[in-house]
Amino acid sequence: MRRPQASQDARRAREFEAFVAGAAGRLLHAATLLTAEPRDDNPRARSLLTASLAHTYATWDRLRGEDPYARARHQLAVRFARGAWHRYRGHGGLLERLAPQERLILVLRMYEGVAEEQTAALLGLPVERVRAICARAMSLLLDPPRGPAPKATGPDTAAARPDGAEAGADTGAVMSGADRKEAAPS
Repeated sequence: MRRPQASQDARRAREFEAFVAGAAGRLLHAATLLTAEPRDDNPRARSLLTASLAHTYATWDRLRGEDPYARARHQLAVRFARGAWHRYRGHGGLLERLAPQERLILVLRMYEGVAEEQTAALLGLPVERVRAICARAMSLLLDPPRGPAPKATGPDTAAARPDGAEAGADTGAVMSGADRKEAAPS
């Protein structure tokens, strides 16, 4: 009686190992995007992935035709959503300037290709809210807010400015040559 159980456990382990070999890279990348960590230094993403894969393995026998990748992705999103919105701040990753909820929706919608309706159901949000959050996140990434212009200090800053303007020039204000001589320190 023990023999069939051992054989079944070995088959289950082989199936899961094959799944992890094929899906772990993409899931790790999704977790790294969620945690907004750099690709080469992502301990939180690895922890998140490990927990979601452990849950997927625990429920492996109950999948019964369900896509294991979808289950692992679901667990990744749920685990991130439950605890990460308060803990995971960006640490140099591509999506660090986005709020955790924006990152989650953007990764699910744009990276994973999950439909708006499925994303909304997963997060318990209305479809319109998911659509609005995704649009806002995309606009923040594609057209980031601009901060104040850096202040020019010293005489050598004119050459360093990318627009070629002089260091003391204001936007829209142009000094004539006589004005510059009067304004120049003696």
